[in-house]
Amino acid sequence: MSIESRRNFLGLTAAAAMANPRVLTEPARYPLFTAAGSHRELGRQHGEQARDHIARHLDVMCSGMRITRAALGRKAARFTPLFEQHCPHLLDEIRGLANGARVSVEEAMACSIRGELGHVKDEGCTAYAIGRGRTEAGQVLAGQNSDMDGNVPPMAYVLRLKPAGKPEILMWTFGGMIGYHGMNSEGVAHFANALGGGPAGRFAMPHYPVKRMILEGRTVANAVDLLRRVPLASNGNYVMCDGTGAILDVEATTAGPEIIGDNGAGFLAHTNHFVCSRYARPDNHAKSWKDSFPRMERMAGLIESRGNAVKLEDIKDFLRDHRGEPTAICRHNGESRTVASLIAEPARRRLHVAAGWPCKSEYVVYSM
Repeated sequence: MSIESRRNFLGLTAAAAMANPRVLTEPARYPLFTAAGSHRELGRQHGEQARDHIARHLDVMCSGMRITRAALGRKAARFTPLFEQHCPHLLDEIRGLANGARVSVEEAMACSIRGELGHVKDEGCTAYAIGRGRTEAGQVLAGQNSDMDGNVPPMAYVLRLKPAGKPEILMWTFGGMIGYHGMNSEGVAHFANALGGGPAGRFAMPHYPVKRMILEGRTVANAVDLLRRVPLASNGNYVMCDGTGAILDVEATTAGPEIIGDNGAGFLAHTNHFVCSRYARPDNHAKSWKDSFPRMERMAGLIESRGNAVKLEDIKDFLRDHRGEPTAICRHNGESRTVASLIAEPARRRLHVAAGWPCKSEYVVYSM
């Protein structure tokens, strides 16, 4: 869904928050839920632990779109054939999620379709990946500030999955979404940005199950192959790395992926506008967040300023940066605000997560 379309739901979402008794205050830290086994078991255990978070997510979606749970389920059910074709194992996990959360399969599926159902507000995220040669410890650092609807924090948590026969996964997610920002035990990590303009949307796969499938792979090359093979419903950006030390940016569009390297800089920074030569045009930039350009320049400048000795604590400082307020890297106001700040250390299998504004919250370490 385009940035312009997402804005249409902002007022409805705010009203839903005020009317929704399930929406609680922002947590001091995000809880950790763990699941292991087959995909059906992963879903069941996830659903049992996140039952209240899933209920809140469904309430917010229904209130925002002014529809019933049954109507939401009918909208989600249209995507079932796409899941059957491209990720039947995740459809099985969603069935387990429904069982554990005590909701219908269609409601559980709606949680992982979210944006394509028409209930999402602009996400003005700032993402980055810093290669081994740029960090003091000689390890890749990647992550983002996730700037979203202020309703998200009470629905959010860190999810650790141990699927049978596949890499372990650690991700920050919310409300029953089975794929979101995070990393796996092979060193693959990805973080995301919304994009303004570009090729038109269509009826195809949502991004969230695709994000999960990226975390089932072992290299960024696997991720690129996946993005070439699976048709996407809308455009989105992925900043990625893997256990070999590779870093890569992919502007994944409905017309196919556009690959962006670091051009020898040793790092990548991306916000909410197209950078690739094919779509970096005035008509697309006019549909992007206006602060996207200075935010990307600011993040790149901060990384560059540390030379080849970027430290973990430096990244925390970057993500707390307030230049350009109210729409800075650490975003406090505007149409979305920072609801989570993420730093992945894939080589050490650690994910640092600050709940809400990183300038006011401590980073909590979650490990595999």
